[in-house]
Amino acid sequence: MLEVLELAKSYGPVQAVRDVTFTLAEGGSLGVVGESGSGKTTTARIILGLERPDAGRVVVGGHDRSVRRRGRAERLRRAREVQIVFQDPFLSLDPRLSAVAVLRETLRLHFPGLDHARRIAELLDQVGLGEREAGAPPYRLSGGQRQRVALARALAVEPRVLVLDEAVAALDVCVQAQILNLLADLRERTGVAFLFITHDLGVVSQVTDDLVVMRHGEIVERGATAEVLSEPQHAYTRLLLSSIPGYAR
Repeated sequence: MLEVLELAKSYGPVQAVRDVTFTLAEGGSLGVVGESGSGKTTTARIILGLERPDAGRVVVGGHDRSVRRRGRAERLRRAREVQIVFQDPFLSLDPRLSAVAVLRETLRLHFPGLDHARRIAELLDQVGLGEREAGAPPYRLSGGQRQRVALARALAVEPRVLVLDEAVAALDVCVQAQILNLLADLRERTGVAFLFITHDLGVVSQVTDDLVVMRHGEIVERGATAEVLSEPQHAYTRLLLSSIPGYAR
């Protein structure tokens, strides 16, 4: 579903991403982990089209996103391929709009001929938002509820790939567990592929099948999540694992 091929990106003398290559299967879940400055967020921004790579390609569902095409229809098509959920949804949600209004505006833009009321009800049910939460503005919602709104908005366009950029990092442990369980359920129900960007190996162990570890813009380790976490080969991966409470080797 997603192919990232030999990506490179520099900002002046700093090479943020160097020769990054990985794939994500249809309906799969891939974790990209590393500390701040490892290049994982730059990689995500290139996949989304928010940054242009200096070299390399991004292919989603057979469409090469590295080839620039202009026009409103093309922008909407690309938006339907890949969506993102950020760490703090409060910053990306319109403070004046309820969840229902956010979803209605999204559906009007992408699917003008759809039965919006029915689809909105389906999306709210998928993310576990009740009538009261669905009608409230973001400032009246908890962090977990706002993240559910952000998930519903992203799923509304039926993306092939959903990028989750530190999507549970700002939540307390109890709410974080609820959102991770919700993500696992959504993946099973919708078939969307997840790209999980995080610094937390404890989180990826719960929601990803495969894992790549980045350091200084390069991939230093990759493999099945369970194998990487149980038998890390690179010293940097072992260092990240040592920060997990209770981890011992």
